[in-house]
Amino acid sequence: MVETNQQKILIVDDQEDFARGIKRLIEVAFPENEVLAAFNGEQALAVLNSQQISLMVSDLQMPGMSGLELLKTALAQNDVLSAVMLTAHGTVETAVDALKAGAYDFVTKPIEQENLFRVISKGLERSRLLEENRLLRAQIEQHKDRLLGQSPLMQQLKQSIGAVARTDYNVLIMGESGTGKELVAGMVRDLSSRADKPYVTVNCTAIPENLLESELFGHVKGAFSGADNDREGLFLRADGGTILLDEIGDIPLETQAKLLRVLQEGEIRPVGSDTSKNIDVRVLASTNQDLPQRVSEKTFREDLYHRLNVLPLNLPPLKQRTGDIPLLARYFAQKACIELGLPEKELDPAVVGHLSAQSWTGNVRELQNTMRKLAVFSTGESITMLAVDLAEGKMSADAGSDSMSSLPYKEAKQQLVDSFSRSYISDLLSRTGGNVSEAARNSGLSRVAVQKMLARFDLKSSLFKKD
Repeated sequence: MVETNQQKILIVDDQEDFARGIKRLIEVAFPENEVLAAFNGEQALAVLNSQQISLMVSDLQMPGMSGLELLKTALAQNDVLSAVMLTAHGTVETAVDALKAGAYDFVTKPIEQENLFRVISKGLERSRLLEENRLLRAQIEQHKDRLLGQSPLMQQLKQSIGAVARTDYNVLIMGESGTGKELVAGMVRDLSSRADKPYVTVNCTAIPENLLESELFGHVKGAFSGADNDREGLFLRADGGTILLDEIGDIPLETQAKLLRVLQEGEIRPVGSDTSKNIDVRVLASTNQDLPQRVSEKTFREDLYHRLNVLPLNLPPLKQRTGDIPLLARYFAQKACIELGLPEKELDPAVVGHLSAQSWTGNVRELQNTMRKLAVFSTGESITMLAVDLAEGKMSADAGSDSMSSLPYKEAKQQLVDSFSRSYISDLLSRTGGNVSEAARNSGLSRVAVQKMLARFDLKSSLFKKD
């Protein structure tokens, strides 16, 4: 009935047969959820203390601990819990007290199944959003500008970073532009035993070829025209710590040979000097290029590649972890609002769906820039599809004076949203061959949200199925 992500539901009622009956009904309607039952307040608190419950359906009138007392204690322990209270028709005033105490909603007895299921569905969605926001706040606090994401690929990458950081071997970080290679390098260094030692980053493409060797290894006075003094190189500056060679694939072959000597011998020789200096530096290297291909083309030394590629870290492009886009988009929207000195803005679900369907060739960096634009073009409390159209140049700020401006604001806005939503859902189902579950995963929407959009625009998923 609804995409639930293994959320847990707790039924609490002192009438055991009633509680078990409600439990069976909910299990049928929400088969992806685990449904538990408790028969008094004390039992319910024991379950709440031992398991992560997303939604609690509790009777208000119970002997011993009342439903209202249970509600207050449960919400004090779990701020993402959605509580639905059951009440007889004669005790609606008590239900209002429960709403004031933090209950999400209440249902009167005798229960109407469809009404109960509707309230549960919305309550589960509320808990999911609250948990997502809690996770977002926690990740922002813990990682600031670091890697955000809970997709399997990102979980695996974070585990790999932790394992790699505990060693002292060289690391080769590979990934498309904008995937966060420099952030990963910083995490490896900060989690390593060299965290309190020097950390030097080198953008190899920003240094002219004729100066790169001198920048890396230093030079002595008179080594070349303009070398008026001895100069300490970046490797020596990183001695005892870590150096990041960003865009390693672009360094010239001559410099590659001298870098290989550093990795093999643990020593550097400044330009113009006939003596070497021992150093202790951990080398991290990053590239967006296909180094094995460069090796086969003889533009990158094979021996250097193997010296660098002791511990590889491969960063997935954003198109391979679309499930992280809603979290990333909300994070970057909040960050952009802070940068602009604006109040925090919510993301309209249609915007989340639109963002999740994009190709993002520039990966996370491109998404961040997009959220900055949307924050600028959004004038209300929410970032809507109108801001998307303005940011993407589909309409100017004063567009549609003859048509849109002749309508009330809300009606004009709804027309724009409906037009986009119908086009978006049609394109989404075309790409997934009418597979609603896959469409939900790709868009970041719930399965029930996709089905509701189909029903709203009188579309059938079967129309999009491929032969």
